[in-house]
Amino acid sequence: MNQRPLFSSPHWTVSTITQYLRELLETDEMLKDAQVKGELSNLSRPRSGHLYFTLKDGGASLRCIMWRSQASRLTFDLREGMEVEVSGYISIYDAGGQYQLYADEIRPVGEGVLYQEFLRLKAMLEAEGLFDAVHKKEIPPMPKKIGIVTSATGAALRDMLNTLRRRMPLAEVILAPSPVQGDAAPAGIVNALDGLLRIVPDLSVILLGRGGGSIEDLWAFNDELVVRMVAASPVPIISGVGHETDFTLSDFAADLRAATPTAAAELATPITINELYGAVGYYKEQMLSNIYAVLERKSLRVDSFRTKLGYASPLRRVQREQQNVDAQIMRLEAAQAQSQVMKREKLVGLNKRLSALNPQAVLARGYAIVTKENGKILGSVNDLNTGDDLKIRVKDGAFDAKVLEQK
Repeated sequence: MNQRPLFSSPHWTVSTITQYLRELLETDEMLKDAQVKGELSNLSRPRSGHLYFTLKDGGASLRCIMWRSQASRLTFDLREGMEVEVSGYISIYDAGGQYQLYADEIRPVGEGVLYQEFLRLKAMLEAEGLFDAVHKKEIPPMPKKIGIVTSATGAALRDMLNTLRRRMPLAEVILAPSPVQGDAAPAGIVNALDGLLRIVPDLSVILLGRGGGSIEDLWAFNDELVVRMVAASPVPIISGVGHETDFTLSDFAADLRAATPTAAAELATPITINELYGAVGYYKEQMLSNIYAVLERKSLRVDSFRTKLGYASPLRRVQREQQNVDAQIMRLEAAQAQSQVMKREKLVGLNKRLSALNPQAVLARGYAIVTKENGKILGSVNDLNTGDDLKIRVKDGAFDAKVLEQK
């Protein structure tokens, strides 16, 4: 720091006096960690990511800057006219010749004390293991009963119901209304959770939610009794408190944290009704395909059994025996026919032989049969005596004769 002479006025340049003032401000103990409260205005965040704004009250304004590294850690949205407390140090922007507050942290008014309490409770409960991942319960993929703890008149309830109705209308939804802001909210939330757990059997999952707000608005979800109740719940709890940048201790204690109430309803229904329809259609096709395949295999097996049964059937045996009988009959008929032919041929031969031996045939050739009176055939002249009466048969008749002379 430049030391001013005791008896002569220094000769300043703009740069030296600005440097002098900057050193004065930056070495002042009170200004090294200043806490300034005021109303936000002239908000600007260029591409660099740095945050520029002005703090003002009824009588003055203060230019402020927050570097990108600190601005990226903000957990809430800044709005024009919002009353905030800004922590940082006072210095001078040389090029503009203006003093300004270089902000390290921005909090809504009143957040300072509450935030410190938030950190204290978080550290204590974390040390107890209340937030450990080992205690987290799995969210069922297809909940049958979904409990909701929120305000009965808030937009959060409407958003959750619309989401559940769209994604899984088959699920039964049970509302346990509770105030979600104010002095009565912590006890109301605890009673609502306790009522759901005691009264509703087979509860699948519980949604704990409300819309966004300041840390004061959301403080009920940082209440120690509420946090312990959430952590001890035997039913999985999904917290959807505030907006994406809002965090409460109930978020850490819950089995799953959602950025918003709508997101909580989506996480509670990982499988949608449309996906179920698609799965049902797919499994229906698979089932029909499997049924047809089974029926085809069974049909082939039945045909095989029918064929085997046909072979083993008494009817088939009777048919075979009938065929054997028919074959025997055919052979017998053939044998009889052959026998008849042979007998007919034999008969023809005998007939020819008989014909050859037939006296009539002999007579037809001019021969005659001579018999004596006693009917004895005369075979030799030595058997004749003169005077014997003879009977002579020729082919066309017979006549009598008498032996007149024997030669």
